[in-house]
Amino acid sequence: MRDVISLLAAVLLLALPVRGERIKDITEIEGVRGNPLVGYGLVVGLNGTGDGSEASKRALANIYRRNGLVLTPQDITSKNVASVMVTAQLPPFARVGSKIDVTVSASGSAGSLQGGTLLMTPLTGADMQVYAVAQGAITLGGFSASGQSASVSKNHPTVGRIPSGAIVEKQELASFVRKGRISLQLRCPDFTTAERIAQAVSKAYPGSATAVDAGSVDVVIPKTLRQGDLAGFIDRIGTLTVEVDQPAVVIINERTGTIVVGENVAISTVAISHGSLSIITKEKDYASQPQPFSETGTTEKTHRTEIKAVEQGGTLHVVPRQVTVAELARALNAMGLTPRDLMAIFQALRKAGALQAELKII
Repeated sequence: MRDVISLLAAVLLLALPVRGERIKDITEIEGVRGNPLVGYGLVVGLNGTGDGSEASKRALANIYRRNGLVLTPQDITSKNVASVMVTAQLPPFARVGSKIDVTVSASGSAGSLQGGTLLMTPLTGADMQVYAVAQGAITLGGFSASGQSASVSKNHPTVGRIPSGAIVEKQELASFVRKGRISLQLRCPDFTTAERIAQAVSKAYPGSATAVDAGSVDVVIPKTLRQGDLAGFIDRIGTLTVEVDQPAVVIINERTGTIVVGENVAISTVAISHGSLSIITKEKDYASQPQPFSETGTTEKTHRTEIKAVEQGGTLHVVPRQVTVAELARALNAMGLTPRDLMAIFQALRKAGALQAELKII
């Protein structure tokens, strides 16, 4: 546990002076987004690891029928076929003929998709129109092998990918210019950061940017901008740097014991004493023997429970009001606390009103 505390302190002590971040790294342009695609497909060529379901047999029979061979699902007994769901993300500026990656996931009881090939699968959007067609050999990030008495597997052999496995058949170009302006959406909404972005853009292009709220900044496209220079204009805005304001927040993950302390977190002057109570129980079996030369006694097995309580006393430490995260880390680390202790202390400080930050428990 002490190694964990030292690591936490080291991370906090490495806090560097605030530097500017590029606008393109902290914002997104409204309207520039991808669209999810999905489709039902069939994987063939499996080595007996298919699902053998009725749906897979019917789908394969339909494919045979389209190719001139009339079969019924009852005629298909192979377990080399599996039903899958194919998903992909259509990029915002994908053109007809460009290729995108797809993910193939078994939807039935298939044991593995290793070595399989996805047959031609139309991928539709939310409007039920076909935007891409996927097909190709599946690559897995794991494997699965089994025998009569043992088996071994790595990762998830029922999910695979096909790099560049779908061809875009219909493009859906992003529309991000509205009434001669674009809107920058902050990934982490903050009024201070939004105002700084507006000031940075207005400095480069006077009077062109306005902070609408904590999450968006409107930028007016200069009327003097020549046709074809929009990409360059957005590029110049994106490379401008601003100082990102970080809220005072402490995040605690009780499941993993992770504690993240924001840069602006401060603690009012308090005295902290933290002790712990440990209860130790031991279960032991003993043999009860009769007296020597006894003719009536018998050997019996007895059970005994031993309970011991150990309470560790806590020394009262005075923690002065801190200015930086590094000083706060040093003050808490000097008390020799474990991550579990820090969680309890931060929650107690919040209740006492001494923690000048928002406490989030996830």
